[in-house]
Amino acid sequence: MLRTAFVFGVSLFFSFSLFGQKTKALLADGDKAFAENDFFSAAAYYNRAILQDSSDIVVQYKYADASRLNFDYAIAEHWYAKVLKKDAQGKLYPECSFWLAMIKKNQGNYKDAKKMFDKYAKKNKKKKDSYFVKKANQEVLACDYAQLLMASPDKSVSIFHLDSSVNSKVSEYAPIQVDSLLYFSSLRDGKDRDRKNSVNFNKIYTAIQDSVKWQKAVELDTLFNRKGIHSANTAFNADYTKVFITRCVPKNAMEFNCDIYSSEYKNGHWGPLQKLPSEINAKGFTNTQPSIGFLEEEEVLFFASNRSGGEGKMDIWYSKIGKNGNYGKPINAGKQVNSIDDEITPFYCKPCQELFFSSNWHKGFGGFDIFKSEYKNSALGVPKNLGLPFNSNFNDIYFSINSRRTEAFLSSNRIGSYFEEKESCCNDIYMVKLPKVDEPPKKVDSTQVFVTQMKLLVPLTLYFHNDEPDKKTVAVTTLKNYKKTYEDYSVLRELYKKEYSKGAKDADLDRAIGDIDNLFEDSVEAGMQDLEKFAQLLIKVLNDKEKVTITMKGFCSPLASTDYNVNLAKRRISSLRNYFTEYQNGILVKYINTKNPDEGSITFLDEDIGELKARPNVSDDYYDTKNSIYNPVAALERKIQIIAISTFSSNKE
Repeated sequence: MLRTAFVFGVSLFFSFSLFGQKTKALLADGDKAFAENDFFSAAAYYNRAILQDSSDIVVQYKYADASRLNFDYAIAEHWYAKVLKKDAQGKLYPECSFWLAMIKKNQGNYKDAKKMFDKYAKKNKKKKDSYFVKKANQEVLACDYAQLLMASPDKSVSIFHLDSSVNSKVSEYAPIQVDSLLYFSSLRDGKDRDRKNSVNFNKIYTAIQDSVKWQKAVELDTLFNRKGIHSANTAFNADYTKVFITRCVPKNAMEFNCDIYSSEYKNGHWGPLQKLPSEINAKGFTNTQPSIGFLEEEEVLFFASNRSGGEGKMDIWYSKIGKNGNYGKPINAGKQVNSIDDEITPFYCKPCQELFFSSNWHKGFGGFDIFKSEYKNSALGVPKNLGLPFNSNFNDIYFSINSRRTEAFLSSNRIGSYFEEKESCCNDIYMVKLPKVDEPPKKVDSTQVFVTQMKLLVPLTLYFHNDEPDKKTVAVTTLKNYKKTYEDYSVLRELYKKEYSKGAKDADLDRAIGDIDNLFEDSVEAGMQDLEKFAQLLIKVLNDKEKVTITMKGFCSPLASTDYNVNLAKRRISSLRNYFTEYQNGILVKYINTKNPDEGSITFLDEDIGELKARPNVSDDYYDTKNSIYNPVAALERKIQIIAISTFSSNKE
């Protein structure tokens, strides 16, 4: 597969005109291209179709799907949102909200993506064995983790985009450095082209790094590169007497059949490439991305394959290499490394005793992220995300470290990569300057991790039913706990649907009901979930003697007088204070306003409160309850927020 075997971008040029074709014909041609995984062409056909009829939900969804797979995320997001607005209940396109969430994550909008993944998983919880439900639940965790990683980049390393001596406007990938010589693969050779699938054939190149810059890349000879076939993924054994590469033939525009070959260096030259035996090259499957490693001093060949017997799609496998050069039966790298999604591009660092690879399942920023798994006690451990700047919310793959352990290389289609047709279409090679090997590893301050997680929840917004808590009073405090007001609010969902949908029929009725479901799931319930998480983290940081200041602000809709609303906002803040006071049978009480300098403490601060300006379609007419109370836009104004959190440690030396 393109995205798992090479992950390179394609530039297509049409020899025919799309103009003048009818919508039906354009859709048929688009569907044919889509079935062949030619998403660039499919998107072009659907684009022409949508220009003829932009209101057709079928065309909208097809165009969104093709754009997503063609990495046109902004276009995909626009049309998925259009479809979701029309098909709010997901009757026609049940996975639309899932894909829109994935697009938001790939664009770094982790908070909105998390809400959508969580909502999708809950709505489809009866399908718990479905790939999409499993993936959505995993992505909820990943969105939280991505925000945490964003807040703590690795400042000990610097990343550099290699210039046009190495990179071009098409894809470069699979970098590995031997001394000062960088081997990599590229699609740049336009003379040798797969006309059927409109893509250049991959070739292997080298570039020399001198003391000043990289010299212009040179294509390797015909031993490595053969006309009319894709050649890529260079790897060497420990003493550089054997080289491995992958050769692939296309099935369609995005899928390939790949096999691994090797050559031995004897008598001063490389011998002919030989296809590895069937133990490695399982017939009918893709076998690619070779890398030599050592597990407890035993030489093994790591590679990626979608063969049967794995955990999911592409998996990492390894085969023990005997002293006579024979290959043992491949062993799956196991459930710690492999998943129901794709794990690709393995690289083993012998001095580190770590396997590096890329995955689009394990918790990360979006697309493929680079992970490492330590080999210890005869097993590969839980993968760790390399974080920033190694990873981005694009595809980050093909990580490798040079023999001196001074520089690492990777391939990515992140912003800043060269492109011809569209941004982020193609992978470029990046170099990372690594810290000195003898530098001690950076210690992780667990308290600051918890503080960062709390700050990522801010602003934390909580919602109320109209005139709650405690209707028709001018009191500024309440005995109610926010959790109680939330529970009372939640049971009103069906009433909100009934009142807000009055007079609506057919699609308008579905849309009104969907708007209320979104209000409760995306705002009311999501706010309560964030508050519970905030409180759990608060306990942890207070136990570590942090001084915490929590700043709150109240808002309310324009129903009733300003004076009344100010008092109502104060009651709402009072309910939140009560929540913290009563949380887990008063576990936080001892920290509130304590003066003990050697203990953690909580201080509450209130910002100015009052009435929000009325929005369009939101009524301040007491008798127009449909629009003044049950309208989701009005409901979103009845809120309070934790707008800031600051901490100071009393435990610092």
